[in-house]
Amino acid sequence: MKEEGRRKKVEVKWKVLRRFTVAFFLLLSAFSISVRGEADKYEVYAVRFATLADFPVSSLIAGADRARRMDIAMMIWVLKGADGRVAIVDSGFHREQYFRQFTVKDYITPSDAIAPLGLKPADVTDIFLSHMHWDHAGGIDLFPSARVWLQKEEYDYYTGDAWQSARTHGGIDADDVLEIVRRNTMGKVSFVRGDDETSLSGIGFGIGGKHTFQSQFVTVTTRTGTVVMASDNVYLYENMDAHKAIAQTLDAVSNLRTQDRMRSLASDPRLVVPGHDPAVFDRFPKVSDRIVRIE
Repeated sequence: MKEEGRRKKVEVKWKVLRRFTVAFFLLLSAFSISVRGEADKYEVYAVRFATLADFPVSSLIAGADRARRMDIAMMIWVLKGADGRVAIVDSGFHREQYFRQFTVKDYITPSDAIAPLGLKPADVTDIFLSHMHWDHAGGIDLFPSARVWLQKEEYDYYTGDAWQSARTHGGIDADDVLEIVRRNTMGKVSFVRGDDETSLSGIGFGIGGKHTFQSQFVTVTTRTGTVVMASDNVYLYENMDAHKAIAQTLDAVSNLRTQDRMRSLASDPRLVVPGHDPAVFDRFPKVSDRIVRIE
């Protein structure tokens, strides 16, 4: 009888221990999922590094009055991940010829413009390049440690066939092309093949509205929802509000479809961030004179 009693006590202890162990691992699993979930979320900032003064609105909005002019914001976007990833959407420009070609005001190099966020150029781990135009791809070399992500078709076209005719590489700088090819030879370019929501947790890439051969936009998961970095697939809020295509597109119908799609992907239409609208810096909370947090 005593032996039987001891055996039952041991069985009870083992049952309690098993239940405790299962509960512990369930709790640990839930904690790990929670941590991973937080790591997938980003803080998003718009950073203004310059202004192009007196820019024709007809070059931004299809059919706009040719007499309209406005100062447009030149910006990049910083994504700070809880896992330590620091990405920028686009890279700005710094090559001298564009200061002669355009009226550039209040310029600071994009690599210096991120300093108020506590960041140095070497801290940037990734560049999500929306397209190859000079004012977006012209600062890749300012961020020497970064891996560049762009659509493979964009890379293939502008490092190849686009240069067979003088009419098929407008806005593309040969030095920027050489820089991205050099970065590729270093093993620091990742090709995006169409829509992609799986390569990077918390980040999505979507095919753009043919602003260039294969432009793209970027979706970002934050603590409160999804932000869409439209870049030049939408120049101004007016493009979306009036549902008008961007003036510089290879396919206006495609651009309008992309506008609709970006609005549907964002948690709120106000979280579709256009590429050059100075109103961005009035609509979101200020971090500094040149930086707002998109939330």
